[in-house]
Amino acid sequence: MVSLTTWFITIGVLVLVIAFDLALAVARRNKETSLFEAAFWTTFYIGAAIVFGFLLPRWSEPLAQKEFFAGWLTEYALSVDNIFVFIIILGHLHVKKEKQQLVLLLGIMLTIAMRGALIPIGAALIARFSSIFFLFGAFLIYTAYTLAKESGDESEWKEGRIVAAMKKRGISTFAIALVALGLTNLVFSLDSIPAIFGLTKNAYIVTTANIFALMGLRQLYFLLEGLLKRLIFLSKGLSIILAFIGIKMIFEALHGVGVHEIAGVHVPEVSLEVSLGSIVAALIITTVASLTATRGIAGAE
Repeated sequence: MVSLTTWFITIGVLVLVIAFDLALAVARRNKETSLFEAAFWTTFYIGAAIVFGFLLPRWSEPLAQKEFFAGWLTEYALSVDNIFVFIIILGHLHVKKEKQQLVLLLGIMLTIAMRGALIPIGAALIARFSSIFFLFGAFLIYTAYTLAKESGDESEWKEGRIVAAMKKRGISTFAIALVALGLTNLVFSLDSIPAIFGLTKNAYIVTTANIFALMGLRQLYFLLEGLLKRLIFLSKGLSIILAFIGIKMIFEALHGVGVHEIAGVHVPEVSLEVSLGSIVAALIITTVASLTATRGIAGAE
């Protein structure tokens, strides 16, 4: 069990890092982010998450390390998909390159705030109603189904009624982009919170994995901008991950209500090692298959 002091120190350090990123975005709000800068900061934040994960057993139980990496990888993969939607939205709204810095960071801050509110709610529901895993699992399987049905073309985005109404009223592009990103973040948060609770019920791991997955997304946006047309199977890979976690949650829910066998067949108990291995394998296969299938695009560019 993580002590309250550890909670305060961890959150304090992460808040300082986020505040630094916010200050950097404000200072450079009228400048474009170079590829080198985006690559440097993306590498830095990924490295920070890996270091945190490896050091985690020093102040938490050993199992927390595997839970963190499984949760962080899942949330990071979902965040990458989120970033691609951001690219489409900002391109559709014709937000100037130099203005994208602040829009992105404010959108990511909004995501952190949303998840900060949803995580305690999710934890409270799980603590009070163990059968909530049936609902979470079914929701993730449905989300996986909708992702699997998507075409490989990620260039389409249909603005909602709220965005359309704001355009008619002549509201600034900056404000419209912020609202569009906020609405998108809400939808993605509703997917990501049940997903990580399917891997761990540890609130400390859920919180830190989410924050580390969101840190550096502003820089990752500029790094991935050119890969939008190449990671064509990302949604398929995410659908496999979400379906896997959804089925795992339903298995856990069955055990939780005392159902260990169905028609004489034992309900499987999916270990964390299997979960982590499946997530890593799905991401690697998805990435390699996407880049291999789109070599012609890379050559043309």
